[in-house]
Amino acid sequence: MVVIFRKGGAENNYKRLGYEGEYTMKIISKHNKIIAGITISFCTLFVVYFVTSIYFMKHLYFGSKINGIDVSGKTVEEIKAQMTSELHTYSLNIKERDGKKEQIKTGDINLKYKSDEQFKKLKDEQNPLKWPSSFFNIKNSNITAEISYDKGRFTKQVDNLSCFADKNIIEPKEPSFKYVGNAFMIVDEIKGNKIDKNILLERAADAISKQESTIDLESANCYITPKYTSKSQKVIETRNMLNKYVSSKVTYTFGDNKEILDGSTINKWLTVDGNFNVILDEGKVKEYVQSLANTYNTAGKTRSFHTSSGNTINISGGDYGRQINIDKEVQDLSEAIKEGKTITKEPAYSQTAVSHGSSDIGNTYVEIDMTKQHLWFYKNGSLVVEGNVVTGNVRLNDATPAGIYRLKDKERNATLKGQGYSAPVSYWMPFNGGIGIHDATWRSVFGGEIYKANGSHGCVNSPYNLAQTIFDNIDVGIPVVCYY
Repeated sequence: MVVIFRKGGAENNYKRLGYEGEYTMKIISKHNKIIAGITISFCTLFVVYFVTSIYFMKHLYFGSKINGIDVSGKTVEEIKAQMTSELHTYSLNIKERDGKKEQIKTGDINLKYKSDEQFKKLKDEQNPLKWPSSFFNIKNSNITAEISYDKGRFTKQVDNLSCFADKNIIEPKEPSFKYVGNAFMIVDEIKGNKIDKNILLERAADAISKQESTIDLESANCYITPKYTSKSQKVIETRNMLNKYVSSKVTYTFGDNKEILDGSTINKWLTVDGNFNVILDEGKVKEYVQSLANTYNTAGKTRSFHTSSGNTINISGGDYGRQINIDKEVQDLSEAIKEGKTITKEPAYSQTAVSHGSSDIGNTYVEIDMTKQHLWFYKNGSLVVEGNVVTGNVRLNDATPAGIYRLKDKERNATLKGQGYSAPVSYWMPFNGGIGIHDATWRSVFGGEIYKANGSHGCVNSPYNLAQTIFDNIDVGIPVVCYY
């Protein structure tokens, strides 16, 4: 027999051929199989769920941890035994620099759990019927069980660590600076191995509470470290500043003499404070300036003097001469060093002389021989005028003091006043306080030994013309040489 299928599909063809009932039965059979499979799967899942729920009535969820220790599927009693065993064998390993290790053991600090109820509480918080949620939420699966230990013994164990022994401690040190070859170089910092005990106690206590096996002192930042390293920008800037200071060169001139100050000396005056600021020791700067003053100051010093009478004598006393202004020069020199200057200069003087050298009187001066009662005035090496004078009264202890003085002033038509006298003069030239050269028109005789009994109150009494000539040719600051 030949079966011909026409347009309309298999179903229509079956129907046409009389197979409609058989087709319907096949569809119903397939549907029943699906329902049966679903029912069987559901029942299987329910049985698994129910059996697992019964299991979790006494056991902890899978994935449960206490202090990082896996307690999955354990009963409370099993957990107690396991955690006690873990605690008895626990020790905290302390990893130090250079590969050194030390330990703090459970027995050393009487370590124990505060209460076993913590384990039961964890179990009670895990609802057996909600065990599937443990795969998505670990909130009720992980806890940190509280432990207790003897804090006194714990602190003592830390104190007894060899890393705290004085002989084992290397102090950390900031970078420093060394002057080599006319410049400063950076000396590397020293890391050392000194530990901050308070930080270690805190980190170790935290590790023990979590039953962590190891604490790395390096990563736990327990070491006291230098604030700066040799690569720190601040340290580099400090080195550059130091080198700026020592690049200074100051050449002092004292007539034909010179004193050179450079980095070979300046480097000894420099320090760096804890914040890496450069400090110039002004005390040492002052010592240096004072040494210049001690060498080159001439005020009040003894001088060799060749008199108009042809003798060479030594004269001391008086205020004439060069005198460095210590405070001003310390300030000027400090500023020059800080700016890294190269300069040639004279120091700042509080007073100067007409020439340099130990005998700085020069060739313009007034010379008074008080033994001979005679005065000479030289200007640029030439005698301008000379004559007899009358100096201070010896008998009344008003003798004119010997020494070399600076002419302080010159004044026309002054009135000299003292105890019991008032004397107008035409030419007044003070050189030693109230003592000076002036005309004395009340005298008709000068020179000789008048000064011994009938001398002045200390001034140099001069004939009018002598005083006038000196006044007209002398300048303030010219030396006045007085000697016996």
